[in-house]
Amino acid sequence: MSDVREALMVGRGSTGKQVRRPLSPHLQVYRLPLTARLSILHRITGVGLAVGALVLVWWLVAAATSDGAYATVSAVLRSPIGYLALFAWSVALWYHFCNGLRHLGWDFGHGLDLAGARRSNMFVLAGTAVLTVLTWLIALAAQ
Repeated sequence: MSDVREALMVGRGSTGKQVRRPLSPHLQVYRLPLTARLSILHRITGVGLAVGALVLVWWLVAAATSDGAYATVSAVLRSPIGYLALFAWSVALWYHFCNGLRHLGWDFGHGLDLAGARRSNMFVLAGTAVLTVLTWLIALAAQ
C-alpha cells in the first residue's frame, strides 16, 4: 500500500472477503448545497443570539443598577464595535426568525421539493436583508 488512503480503502465484506471501500469526498472536494449551508448558519446564528442575549442582560442589569453602569454599557454599545455587534445580532435575529418560518413550513410538509427549497432559500436571504435594513432605518431615525 502506497499511503494512508490506500490502507483506509481496504476492508472486509460481510463474507469476510477483502474488498476495496470507496472514500467519501471531503469538504474541499464536495460543495455543500445552499440549503445545507443555510442550515449550518441557522445553528451558528442560534449561538450568536445567545451571546446577544447576554449583552441584553448586561444592558438591563446596568440600567437597573446605576447611572454610571448604564453610561458604561451605553458607551460600549454606541462605539463602532458596539454598532457592528448590534448589527450582527440583528442580522442573526432576523435570519434565525426567517429560517425558523421556513422550518415551520417544512414541518407542515410545504416546500420540501427541490424547487420549493430553492424558493425558500431566497425567501430566507431576502427576508433577512429587508428586515435588517428596516430595523436599522427605524432605529437610526429614532435617534
